[in-house]
Amino acid sequence: MRSRFVALLGTLWLFLGQMVIGQTLPLPFFDDFSTSAQTASPTRWAPGSGVYINNTLTVNHPTVNVATFDGLRADGFPYALNNENAEGGTDTLMSLPVNMAGLSARDSVYISFYWQRKGLGEAPDENDSLSLAFKTAGGTWLTLWAKSLPVHPLEPQKANNPAYKADSAAYGRKLQVYKLDSTAYYNPNFNQSFVRVDDPALFHANAQFRFVSRGRQSGAFDEWHIDYVYLNKGRSAFDKYIRDIAVRQPVTPLLRRYTAMPMRQFQAKATAELADSVATDINNLFNDFNFTTFRYLLRDETSGRELQNVLSPTATLVQALGRQNKAGRPTVPAGLGAKAVLRSTFNVTTTDNQNNSLPGVDLRQNDTISGVTVLDNYYAYDDGSAEVVKQINQRLARVAVRFVNNLPDAVTGIRINIVPTRRDQTGQQVVFGIYNDTGNGVPAPRPVAQKSFSLTYAAARNGFVDYRFDYPVDVRDTFYVAFSQLDDPPIPVGFDRNSPFRNQIYINLGNSWDVSPDRDGALMIRPLMNNGPSAVITATEPVLPLSVFPNPTNSTVNWPATTATQLDVLDVVGRPVLSMPLTTGQTRADLGQLPDGFYLLRFTDPQGPPRTSKLLIRH
Repeated sequence: MRSRFVALLGTLWLFLGQMVIGQTLPLPFFDDFSTSAQTASPTRWAPGSGVYINNTLTVNHPTVNVATFDGLRADGFPYALNNENAEGGTDTLMSLPVNMAGLSARDSVYISFYWQRKGLGEAPDENDSLSLAFKTAGGTWLTLWAKSLPVHPLEPQKANNPAYKADSAAYGRKLQVYKLDSTAYYNPNFNQSFVRVDDPALFHANAQFRFVSRGRQSGAFDEWHIDYVYLNKGRSAFDKYIRDIAVRQPVTPLLRRYTAMPMRQFQAKATAELADSVATDINNLFNDFNFTTFRYLLRDETSGRELQNVLSPTATLVQALGRQNKAGRPTVPAGLGAKAVLRSTFNVTTTDNQNNSLPGVDLRQNDTISGVTVLDNYYAYDDGSAEVVKQINQRLARVAVRFVNNLPDAVTGIRINIVPTRRDQTGQQVVFGIYNDTGNGVPAPRPVAQKSFSLTYAAARNGFVDYRFDYPVDVRDTFYVAFSQLDDPPIPVGFDRNSPFRNQIYINLGNSWDVSPDRDGALMIRPLMNNGPSAVITATEPVLPLSVFPNPTNSTVNWPATTATQLDVLDVVGRPVLSMPLTTGQTRADLGQLPDGFYLLRFTDPQGPPRTSKLLIRH
């Protein structure tokens, strides 16, 4: 029995060994993340990484898609949601085992990659770091490269920075101190690093390497980005140029005014709504010129129909280490249904696989890029990815986003990206409202409809949550979608810094609306439309709110003289909590018996329409 158990155990270990061998990758190891979406490729990287694969969070990146390190897990939630000052290890990107058995320092093994601090996100702080380590045959991680933010550009070398000492004590090897490039403190471009792998303990059959970031753990803070990771033998620190032409920048919007809009609104003025062109660019990573052609395709993913397929008539020259725009001219799509998902794709024809600089790697994998435009039942100015969050740090403040219809319609709800940041705000109250335009290009003083909701988070990074009104809210041409900041903490809303549709945000810190100073992108707020008005729309004169003071108050509230005969106090969902008759000329009332919170005051006036005011009671 014992011998059978030993034989079975031996067979099991042989099977597990074969599994490990089956997962071991040969050299060269290469990934520019161009074939991944949100998560790193399982054919190259170990599962469980929190890095975010994207093409929106950086500037001047080498090829389409980068790997972003920050304080968010893969699901978009912070590593430490309810400890806003928590700092420590954040994202890790670890390779699958790589077979480097039989190699030595004489084989000149190097790993190279591009890296960038901040990009379009949040900049790392002092002592935040990104490091690269390799695993020895004994299982110890040995740090070979690390970068952190300089305290000052004139102090580029930080030999005592923990990033340089991480993981080194266990192995006992003195780390080489890498100088921090002070120019990188300001440089918006990617930097390329070459790291020599020469320690004998690193050359074994199951070698692995990993990138590790350190920073704030309570949100999308302290961001680093890497691209074009290449590990191979027979290299040198001067091996900078690879015969590769790659697509790069996100495809520009197919629409002239939005990134998405209701189908009914689009078809009302399809020619006017369609952009003159859509574009991207390509990047030549080689130090010699080359020629390319490209094909532009437009496809409806909903029906599967190809709407356009246009080949560029001539090849164009791309300068050495140069970039070049590629543009397609869309035509108005015909025969669309009630919904369409239009994908604009650029396929660039290159000679990357001729005289291949990376034998065994198909460098044509980064020659295709696409962008999606949805025609359904909502408007959007954003591309679906938040580079940062925006919030307003004042109670009772309001933020509104402007939208313009081609036809009368109705708003059925609000779709919004609320980003988990610093603390869990699940259940916090927020009021969403719909405002008409005054005719002067700003929201009206009071909403045509509003409703209070309890906040919830989406289940994934960049996810949206829908909040529905009780009934559709009719709107004519220009209207505004707004949210009210009732109380602390501020509500962090996703903000798309790549959006070309700017200057649509308005703020109200008291009794008047102003254009927001945040003009570097778009809030990720989307009105859900009814695809048609719910009733006949009639014009009404706007009714100004009644100013009350002090606000906040702990008891007494005052207002100007009025002919109102009754005061009703309502909670944030519109339920009455207190009613009192008003005597002629009465201008104050004691509301100290009410608990802390946000209330609506409604003054009933027999000589005119009711007037309302917002009030915060805080004892």
